[in-house]
Amino acid sequence: MEVKDFYKQFCEEGFDENGLLNHFRVTAPKDFNFAYDVVDKMAELWPDRRAMIWTNEQGEERVFTFKDISDYSTKAANLFASQGIGKGDTVLLILKRNYQFWFSILGLHKLGAIAVPATNLLTTKDIVYRLKAASIKAIVCTCQCNVHAYIDEAEKTLGVNVTKFSAMGHFDGYINFDEEIEKQPATMERVPVVNTDGMLMYFTSGTTGQPKMVLHGYHYPLAHIVTAVHWHNVEPDGIHLTLAETGWGKALWGKLYGQWLAGTCIFVYDFDKFVPTDVLHMIEKYRITTFCAPPTIFRFFIKEGIANYDLSSLHYVTIAGEALNEEVFKKFKEYTGLSLMEGFGQTETTLTIANLRGNRVKPGSMGRPSPLYNIDLVDEDGNTVGDGEVGEIVVRSTREENHPGMFLCYYRDEESTANAWRGGYYHTGDTAYRDEDGYLWYVGRTDDIIKSSGYRIGPFEVESVLMEHPAVLECAITGTPDPIRGQVVKATIVLTSKYSPSEELKKEIQNFVKKTTAPYKYPRVVEFVDSLPKTISGKIRRVEIAQRDKERAKAQQNGQL
Repeated sequence: MEVKDFYKQFCEEGFDENGLLNHFRVTAPKDFNFAYDVVDKMAELWPDRRAMIWTNEQGEERVFTFKDISDYSTKAANLFASQGIGKGDTVLLILKRNYQFWFSILGLHKLGAIAVPATNLLTTKDIVYRLKAASIKAIVCTCQCNVHAYIDEAEKTLGVNVTKFSAMGHFDGYINFDEEIEKQPATMERVPVVNTDGMLMYFTSGTTGQPKMVLHGYHYPLAHIVTAVHWHNVEPDGIHLTLAETGWGKALWGKLYGQWLAGTCIFVYDFDKFVPTDVLHMIEKYRITTFCAPPTIFRFFIKEGIANYDLSSLHYVTIAGEALNEEVFKKFKEYTGLSLMEGFGQTETTLTIANLRGNRVKPGSMGRPSPLYNIDLVDEDGNTVGDGEVGEIVVRSTREENHPGMFLCYYRDEESTANAWRGGYYHTGDTAYRDEDGYLWYVGRTDDIIKSSGYRIGPFEVESVLMEHPAVLECAITGTPDPIRGQVVKATIVLTSKYSPSEELKKEIQNFVKKTTAPYKYPRVVEFVDSLPKTISGKIRRVEIAQRDKERAKAQQNGQL
């Protein structure tokens, strides 16, 4: 067997006459475990094959083979087991881009435990919520930030003691992960699991209330074959870089499962502050072949002088997570000859909609549905909408089908789970419209839709236009109460340093939107602010802005303002 064919034992693929993927089905054995059946097997077949290149801002470098990863993950499993961690236990991983993350998560997979990745941006309140909500039994924590102080404070707040490991250094009261792992054997008995056992849990960003706990089963990694092979277009002898930090779900889209199933080497640049020139230098120095990042990153690259770097090693580039400015698309292609290939999915899923390899790109479009999913757009009554009509993105599937690309449930929240899985669909809560070629165009969240004078307006399109104005650094579009129209469009804007708030600037921005999109979409209300309310993952909390406006309108009606 060649490396490029390794993943094929776990799926069925079919292609149309143009070579575009049109059929994909996971054929996972019921006892599949990525750590044993992929990492350990790769180590057995190709022990010296490069699995990961890790480097940091200080210039340190580590190269790990599949044999290294296999051995260290087993050692990690034995270390965790020695502290009483076993099947079904939840373990919080706050490890930034430290290489210990890969040892830890795979070690937990081998034990049948549930890995709970989290960002180092968490504060005491966030950690208290996670410890309690998920009954966290242990934490593996990086020493490269102050998050341990929040962990310790959270323990005091709850009156609990969890097992704590420190990596990349040592804290008092923590087990030294790096020292103790070296003392462990690199052999263990396989712990049996089934696909419906919990393997991985992410907390959603909490745009509307407290974060939900999204639980995935052991077949989840196999759904990322499409992500890596047919979207990222990784190469068996290439090097792939996804920029995400390990606390976010996107990291496991691009830094682990699909990439190693395809036999490629992942590149990890461990940094604290994003510096565009540093990342460009890494791509140039290490000859990165495939790369994935949000569109904003490419905007920074262009501003920093992308033409000054040798990016000829790049063969394929993908984007996700936010709106793509068409000018950024054009400029990047001008400099590199490469199209930015967009993709879409959720914490609850894998890649559901994308410009897969071979697709004709329409800049700004999400692409077409992945053949792994049966995607539809439906109205409020569950009826399929026509081309050009806005509908909610749904997956025709039931929870009982145990779809490998879908989450098992919202952990300990049956009500939210039942609300998401209803009527024979999984409801994403995202809306889009479909064009005549079957491409989907993102509109917004269902709960963000603005209804004004009979129009349904999604914030995404208006925000995309606003971001093209040179005065706008950040913005949020919401609906604000209006006695005549029910709601009107409001723009809450953070200005760039070169501009100051004024009535003249408000009018200029309003006219700019009017000229660019349908007139009914322009913001009748414009508010300049110093900052926007955000979730810990950096997503703008439109709901907070809208709620504040509702309260203000109510107070005005009551004569309080």
